[in-house]
Amino acid sequence: MVSKSLEEYLKTMYVLEKQNDKIRVTDIAKKMNCTKASVNKAVHNLKDEGLLNYESYGTIELTKQGENLAKKILEAYDIVYIFLKDVLNIEEMEAKIEAENIKGNISDNTLNKLARYVHNELGLTNLDCGYDINKEKCRTCKRRTSIK
Repeated sequence: MVSKSLEEYLKTMYVLEKQNDKIRVTDIAKKMNCTKASVNKAVHNLKDEGLLNYESYGTIELTKQGENLAKKILEAYDIVYIFLKDVLNIEEMEAKIEAENIKGNISDNTLNKLARYVHNELGLTNLDCGYDINKEKCRTCKRRTSIK
């Protein structure tokens, strides 16, 4: 099990990889506003968990397992945020903060049910895909482009 702190590093690495095609310690430190030493420690911990490949002073590459976990972390945040903002009408900034707090403490089963509820409540495409956070079956669902 990866700590919340390491989840944040992993999520940041995934986003940087999608934006820049490369992940470097310097870029992570800059994006997360932290020291290179703390990034290096996190990188080595994530490498030990099998979530990334890294050689000193080289670029960082997420393993398939690391990429899947990063996507799951982002998806969990999105679902909770959408529920708070668009279903409960919580103000955007508060919803962002609350979603960040909640997403790390919610089970996959509850998250899957929350995703189905959000889709149904907002009248978006149905979840015939059998939404499952672990299988990413609805990553192309309409809500990705419909909700602002």
